[in-house]
Amino acid sequence: MSIEVTETTLESVRLAARAADDKGATGQVALSVSEFFPLADAFLIVSGSVERNVQAISDNIEDALNEAGTRTIRREGREGGRWILLDFGDLIVHVFHQEEREFYGLERLWKDCPTIDVADMLDSAPDLQVQA
Repeated sequence: MSIEVTETTLESVRLAARAADDKGATGQVALSVSEFFPLADAFLIVSGSVERNVQAISDNIEDALNEAGTRTIRREGREGGRWILLDFGDLIVHVFHQEEREFYGLERLWKDCPTIDVADMLDSAPDLQVQA
């Protein structure tokens, strides 16, 4: 099964993934969720090692997308630095402290969703693909 993700959403995922990588994020996973979640096209899930790192990752993602013209609709959890949710409309970014990520297991909950190859985005591959 192949789910269509818009080029605009893929570009947002790419910008967010690169911004997260710049701040040392680990375990980046992008999912095409539009078939199961009508409020967004994609999730990006990343981890940070400590609270300050989680906050720095989320700040860098938000700055990168805002500079590219994508407005932040909602931000939750920044003060605690354990699970920060950034809502950009078609893209929702979850920045987790590693312990929270393991506990909540979003990848497990959304396992039926196709993945978006984040590694290609970080390697600057020109052809971005959604994989079933």
